[in-house]
Amino acid sequence: MVVMARLSRQERPDLVFDEEDLPYEEEIMRNQFSVKCWLRYIEFKQGAPKPRLNQLYERALKLLPCSYKLWYRYLKARRAQVKHRCVTDPAYEDVNNCHERAFVFMHKMPRLWLDYCQFLMDQGRVTHTRRTFDRALRALPITQHSRIWPLYLRFLRSHPLPETAVRGYRRFLKLSPESAEEYIEYLKSSDRLDEAAQRLATVVNDERFVSKAGKSNYQLWHELCDLISQNPDKVQSLNVDAIIRGGLTRFTDQLGKLWCSLADYYIRSGHFEKARDVYEEAIRTVMTVRDFTQVFDSYAQFEESMIAAQMETASELGREEDDVDLELRLARFEQLIGRRPLLLNSVLLRQNPHHVHEWHKRVALHQGRPREIINTYTEAVQTVDPFKATGKPHTLWVAFAKFYEENGQLDDARVILEKATRVSFKQVDDLASVWCECGELELRHENYDQALRLLRKATALPARRAEYFDGSEPVQNRVYKSLKVWSMLADLEESLGTFQSTKAVYDRILDLRIATPQIVINYAMFLEEHKYFEESFKAYERGISLFKWPNVSDIWSTYLTKFIARYGGRKLERARDLFEQALDGCPPRYAKTLYLLYAQLEEEWGLARHAMAVYERATQAVEPAQQYDMFNIYIKRAAEIYGVTHTRGIYQKAIEVLSDEHAREMCLRFADMECKLGEIDRARAIYSFCSQICDPRTTGAFWQTWKDFEVRHGNEDTIREMLRIRRSVQATYNTQVNFMASQMLKVSGSAAGTVSDLAPGQSGMDDMKLLEQRAEQLAAEAEHDQPTRAQNKILFVRSDASREELAELAQQANPEEIELGEDEDDDEMDLEPNEVRLEQQSVPAAVFGSLKED
Repeated sequence: MVVMARLSRQERPDLVFDEEDLPYEEEIMRNQFSVKCWLRYIEFKQGAPKPRLNQLYERALKLLPCSYKLWYRYLKARRAQVKHRCVTDPAYEDVNNCHERAFVFMHKMPRLWLDYCQFLMDQGRVTHTRRTFDRALRALPITQHSRIWPLYLRFLRSHPLPETAVRGYRRFLKLSPESAEEYIEYLKSSDRLDEAAQRLATVVNDERFVSKAGKSNYQLWHELCDLISQNPDKVQSLNVDAIIRGGLTRFTDQLGKLWCSLADYYIRSGHFEKARDVYEEAIRTVMTVRDFTQVFDSYAQFEESMIAAQMETASELGREEDDVDLELRLARFEQLIGRRPLLLNSVLLRQNPHHVHEWHKRVALHQGRPREIINTYTEAVQTVDPFKATGKPHTLWVAFAKFYEENGQLDDARVILEKATRVSFKQVDDLASVWCECGELELRHENYDQALRLLRKATALPARRAEYFDGSEPVQNRVYKSLKVWSMLADLEESLGTFQSTKAVYDRILDLRIATPQIVINYAMFLEEHKYFEESFKAYERGISLFKWPNVSDIWSTYLTKFIARYGGRKLERARDLFEQALDGCPPRYAKTLYLLYAQLEEEWGLARHAMAVYERATQAVEPAQQYDMFNIYIKRAAEIYGVTHTRGIYQKAIEVLSDEHAREMCLRFADMECKLGEIDRARAIYSFCSQICDPRTTGAFWQTWKDFEVRHGNEDTIREMLRIRRSVQATYNTQVNFMASQMLKVSGSAAGTVSDLAPGQSGMDDMKLLEQRAEQLAAEAEHDQPTRAQNKILFVRSDASREELAELAQQANPEEIELGEDEDDDEMDLEPNEVRLEQQSVPAAVFGSLKED
């Protein structure tokens, strides 16, 4: 049951409340200035009718007019009550009035201002909204304006009122100048490009400006250039030409784009000739190929568009003047395309005016135009600094002189080369090349005496001598030590001068200590041609004193050969002294030739024992790689001179000195020689000695050779001994793990290749494990390959049998012929009862180690 009551207080006779409200009313009566009490009461009445709730808010605000919480909740509730009504409803006006009453007390609260402004924006009351924003900005402190302006600007942009928006943005930029980009974007969108360009120019010139969008100063500048160049009719307040040219000095790495922007401005303005002048200026000033390509492509596109427009005009009107203008434009475009290589070369020369190769390319581009070629060469020799030049600067002078020479102006060519000899080049070789070219010029025109005079002048001693590599002195004071000039002078003296003058030139070269081994040899050959043999030998001696090994190698070889050819055995002791002098300090790399020449001298003119001594020294003096060849020569010469028996000691020494591979070859040759001499026991001893360096798994050829030897010359005991030695050697190599690993890789190289190939697909397996597996595999194969038990009777040939008996036995089908298996590891052999029975025992497992399982 709801009980309705009326307050007895006369001031509010219309106040009606329910029985559930009594506790809250009593609490308010006790604490009428408590916000919490009023808020609890309001929270309780949220479901009440809107007039009752509004009446409660009004009672609370009458007592607490400065409570932000009450006003905020009240205004929010009032706005919600009219949210779905038409904006023309009078209730909106009541809510607006309520907000106005609130701002009497709450004018410093930005949240209330924002809500009110948003409420007015929703109503579409533009003027009232704008004025309310202005009142808010005036009422709030400046520190809180940043909360109002975003909504204010959104309101300004939402209506097509550019003048109002511009005025608002101008006020906003006074508070936040860093937001100029936002204003510029709005100006662009509203087609107020003139003011946008002004603002953008101000931003670009402000060095302290920091873009909120993260744009660099160059990007802003590029935007400005695009804006003013693409809209010349709308941007009137700025000097576009001055702005873009200012950018050319600031942003030197983007000249191509800026030049194109300036030309585009004049094209859009209709000043086509001015645009063409800009393009021409650009291609004459850009410094990089990239900028040149941008400008040239834009220039060519501009000319093509002009030609296309002119063709359309001519086709429509058909006037003769238009045809002439079209032909002029076509000729201009063709000339532009033809100038491209030359313009590109100019760009490269502006990058580096001291690039010699580019100057030569520029001359080649002017082919067929002599005046331009002369101007280019003149500019080149005046521009290129020899100390900064890339390439050889003297080639410009030489090419310049050759150009005059080819055109029959010999005097002008001489003048050019004479000027070139006075140029301060960086390298002496450049000046020497110029002097040589002077001589060649005279030689080509058969002025031989003049050529000699020029080269003698070039090699004359200067007033102040200087070392060849002394950079502090000019090259003119150092060219007298240039071997290039002296070599040409020596050649001319040999061809055109006298013997004495040529000899003086060569002596002077040797005195200056600038000779090369070839110069020394040429000098000696020159003296020899004129029958001055002792003088030629003295020249060799002087050359030898100038050089050390290995440079003196050719001089010694030529000297000794010529000396032997000249005197033979007449001056044998002198020749021996020369050889000893040459071999003293000779590196092993160059010793072989000298020793062979020395030994040949002793064989032909000296003593045989001296020759053998030379060969003996040679085997020790040469490089290890050449020792085998040297021993072969030594053995051959000793056998020819003293007989084969004299080579035994040589073989023994070779076996001691050479590597295992070469020592094995020597042993086989040594044993073969002993066999031919009938020394079977000596040969067997050699085989036995050599077996210690022959692994049966890798040197099967050696063991086969020994086997054949024993079949021919051995008996049962010798073959048994050979087999025992083989097993012993194989066991020795099996215990040497490291050696076994390397040899096993070599054996399996043809089939397996590498260690990792032993187990395909298991590259991570341990290498030693793979080697053990391979060893077990080889052992198993050896067991399978053992020969089957012999079925025939085996008898051995007596060691004292004569050759006739052996030949007869070989022709007959001898049932007692020796039969050996492939691996010589014979099983037990069935013998006659009167013969000794052989037994074969297995190798102890300890011999194999970890390679053989029990």
